[in-house]
Amino acid sequence: MTDEQLASRLANTTIIYGIRTVLLKQGSATKAELSQSLRISFPTASKFLDDMEARGEAISVGYDDSSGGRRAKRYRYNPDYMLGLAIFLEKDETRYTLFNCLGETIEQDSTVGFLDEDASRLTNLIERIKLAHSELRSVSLGVPGAVNEGRIFLIPDYEKYRDFDLKSFVQERTGLPTVVENDMNAAVLGYIARTNLEDRGSAVYLYLGQNGPGAGIVVNGEVVRGKSFFSGEVAFIPLHDRSNFSEALMGEASVRTESVGRLVALTTAILNPHYFIFNKDEIDEAMLGTIAERAAAYVPREHLPKLAASEWRADYLVGLQSLGLDLLLSQPVG
Repeated sequence: MTDEQLASRLANTTIIYGIRTVLLKQGSATKAELSQSLRISFPTASKFLDDMEARGEAISVGYDDSSGGRRAKRYRYNPDYMLGLAIFLEKDETRYTLFNCLGETIEQDSTVGFLDEDASRLTNLIERIKLAHSELRSVSLGVPGAVNEGRIFLIPDYEKYRDFDLKSFVQERTGLPTVVENDMNAAVLGYIARTNLEDRGSAVYLYLGQNGPGAGIVVNGEVVRGKSFFSGEVAFIPLHDRSNFSEALMGEASVRTESVGRLVALTTAILNPHYFIFNKDEIDEAMLGTIAERAAAYVPREHLPKLAASEWRADYLVGLQSLGLDLLLSQPVG
């Protein structure tokens, strides 16, 4: 492909991404509205929309009322034209959701954990779903480990996935665009999406987990990954004289509560987040007050974040869906 052809392809992908995004967010639009919203010419908007209608990606919903001239044709996006698959891998379970471009669930199920087995077990599952749903166009995977551009470089106890480029492995075997994300990064993105906090500051999401504690951090809507994608690995934080956070959690209940309170105080002093979220299966509403009391022993109470307990699995899958949806909307034509 020449540089000119590549530039043209990138420009077309940008335009189609914009049209898909506008139609999904607004519900419907005319060619003139798309032209104005995306700052592209009317002929360009018309050509792309006509092509989308011809292949079933956009659907005509009739004409607007006339304002004296020719009535404008209105379009909506066909949310089932492309489907995404979100899968998270945990010690004892592999849970997945097949969804459309509106985030609506088409199919949802769970099976046994795959982390102790070869990754081909995972791709076999994806291939079975792909065979049943030819509209499948993206895969988003969540793992309990640190990830750098699709490669898992830290994942305790799972040798088969350590230092493993899971993204490339899945893409090569399924032919589907794939994104791989740390479980807590996905969960904090999902919490923000589910609670409409996109424009309301920073958040930290703590999961004590089956594989040791981890956290997802978002500032101004962006996941904080750090220099080497190690951000959020709170297990290593030395909260006590001779133990780190992970080791402290193995102690008696009072030590665990004290450790979580110290972690809240620490993140308050360094990041000063607006929200600190827990998995409600681990920290219920009744425990939040106790944790706040322990944190307030170290930093002034008025600086503490709002503490909340949430549904971790739901947040996790919604976060993976948001990553998968971005892949869907970025799909080139042809």
